[in-house]
Amino acid sequence: MKTSYINLILKIVVAVILLQTLLFKFSGSDESVYIFTKLGAEPYGRIGSGIIELIISILLFVNKTKLYAAIMAFGTMLVAAISHLTILGIEVMNDGGTLFMLSLIVLFCSSILVFQYKNDFKLKLI
Repeated sequence: MKTSYINLILKIVVAVILLQTLLFKFSGSDESVYIFTKLGAEPYGRIGSGIIELIISILLFVNKTKLYAAIMAFGTMLVAAISHLTILGIEVMNDGGTLFMLSLIVLFCSSILVFQYKNDFKLKLI
């Protein structure tokens, strides 16, 4: 019972962080455009990642897809964290490292969710 509350809190944290960035990505804020221009993925990477993050935020709360959403969140934030460490830098446009820290928080929370939901994986070949 206690684990289900923790998982719910983790899912809410992941979803809130992912959803709050959508306004910036979809509105074409200067910071988002800068990031994806530097990555060589503007505008398709910005819009595409926003759509993926929206899908993840919804699928986290659907029982049959929560494991896959957690895996997608982990993968997406792993790419974001690596991009910060290799191309963007930890601090982007004087944000004090906020975006990097948010990616690490989502990475951490989603890794716990993947571990918690790993037994939900069912491989059906036929």
